[in-house]
Amino acid sequence: MLFGRSKPSHLQKGDSAEQQALAYLRQQGLQPVCSNFRCKAGELDLVMKDGAALVIVEVRFRQSEQFGGALASITRQKQARIIAATQHYVIINNLSHLSIRFDVVAISGDNRLDWIKNAFQT
Repeated sequence: MLFGRSKPSHLQKGDSAEQQALAYLRQQGLQPVCSNFRCKAGELDLVMKDGAALVIVEVRFRQSEQFGGALASITRQKQARIIAATQHYVIINNLSHLSIRFDVVAISGDNRLDWIKNAFQT
């Protein structure tokens, strides 16, 4: 609730997509570390562990593919914000010894889920 009102539907859909992605990734053996980490640099949707690797997961939901779909919405600027937020997260949690991987979980309006490992590099 936001000041006595429920969340707008697009935020509810985003939350639902993150929960769907989390459940799927847990089934694949990843372990959750945190979600919705926010700092001045940006936000990390899901932070997970896959063996010894720290996995930063960007979850994207798009109702339709009309404007390129969920994957096309991750621009270079968005990648830069994710990388900057990750650097902050790693520093404050003293995790520089871990390898880091950036994954994307794209969910479409028909609930098709695509998991792209190593979607982009630093």
